[in-house]
Amino acid sequence: MEKPRKNHKPHILVLPYPLQGHINPMLQFSKRLIQNGVKVTLVNTISIWNKINNNIDLNSIEIESISDGYDNGGLSSAESMESYKDKFWKVGPKTLSELLDKLQSSNKPVDCVVYDAFLHWTFDVSKSFGIPVAVFLTQACSVNTINFHAFKRWLDLPLLETEIVLPGLPKLEASDLPSFLYQYGTYPGYFDILTNQFSKVDQADWVLVNTFYELEPEVVDWLMKKWRLKTIGPCVPSMFLDKRIQNDRDYGISTFGPNSEACIRWLDNKPKSSVVYVSFGSLAGLSEDQTNEIAYGLRNAEMYFIWVIRDSEKNKLSKEFLEPSLEKGLIVNWCPQLQVLQHEAVGCFVTHCGWNSTLEALSVGVPVIAMPLWTDQITNAKLIVDVWKIGVRAVKDVKEIVRREVIEDCVKKIMETEKGNEMKKNVMKWKNLAKISVDESGSSDKNIIEFVNEVTLY
Repeated sequence: MEKPRKNHKPHILVLPYPLQGHINPMLQFSKRLIQNGVKVTLVNTISIWNKINNNIDLNSIEIESISDGYDNGGLSSAESMESYKDKFWKVGPKTLSELLDKLQSSNKPVDCVVYDAFLHWTFDVSKSFGIPVAVFLTQACSVNTINFHAFKRWLDLPLLETEIVLPGLPKLEASDLPSFLYQYGTYPGYFDILTNQFSKVDQADWVLVNTFYELEPEVVDWLMKKWRLKTIGPCVPSMFLDKRIQNDRDYGISTFGPNSEACIRWLDNKPKSSVVYVSFGSLAGLSEDQTNEIAYGLRNAEMYFIWVIRDSEKNKLSKEFLEPSLEKGLIVNWCPQLQVLQHEAVGCFVTHCGWNSTLEALSVGVPVIAMPLWTDQITNAKLIVDVWKIGVRAVKDVKEIVRREVIEDCVKKIMETEKGNEMKKNVMKWKNLAKISVDESGSSDKNIIEFVNEVTLY
């Protein structure tokens, strides 16, 4: 007997891993779902909702909570990553099950759970309620395929070869692989999360990836033979891409208070393409030595700069640097990154190459200086420089530090040379393709509509 068509709009529950870099893309995807007539409930840990309290603007997205076992502080209050994961992996499934029990007996039961692949236990909890599931991968398809090979043990670990050839990818040096694979044995808690995220991926009803087809076509084609994969990115606010979601200018959630007005006001007085923007994301910390090498590199380049240094990191900065430099620079605790990157005064972006920052640079058309620190950032930097050709690599010395001369040279290469102009042309090409992909009838737009239609008929 044919399944009757549902006459209500589907209700999708979205569950990100509780870090800002994971919440933001899944939140943006939620806005695209709402644009297509879906009811969305965004779920996160009690500790995250406590942390962001007032920094939230979600319009019609409803919110619910589960527990990670550390309700008063989250990861920062745990003894280690391993102990956080152990407790979360016990408490999370239990509290998610309680939440689904409540929602399934309401007048708007959940029709699909979209969960961050890091939280792979969500699959079994959702399926125990008979709910279809979509795995959401927050990293590039190129990185996902490398980690998937590690999970399947198709890569020998520790790495035995210096050159790695994988389907759909350019030839890679072992040192181009994510740090958990290249430096095998480091951060065992993260290694476990990154590889085990694929434990149920081939059984999922859908696999959604925050990328766009045109950016990684060969590897997407290969993965589509393995999984029910749909590219649905870039998951950045609509006003920086297709502008079809009115007033969608930021993610709507921040665990930091951005200095929005101060940043934009400062940029408004600077010449076009004259400012270097520097940010290493919401998680990473630099050594004191590296912090000061960046400081003097920026000062010696004699360019304007905005540098995001979290309050917890400012004690690493030499006082000697702060005084004379501020006529050229602005140091802030946090800022609205997309608005800054889009500003015509910004000419390049010094970045750790986190996937969200990489997609943001592509989406607004800003060339980058790649300074990856760990995990997927290493592979993203390889793609940025050698495949997409939108930036230069700031190379470390034998002590694993990028020296001031290298930073100065990279800044001048992008801001003042013909090679820099080529990178600017390349990044504008990617910007255009990113916009097309999420605009009406683009590859990601079609995939989102297809996903919603399939959930509706499931």
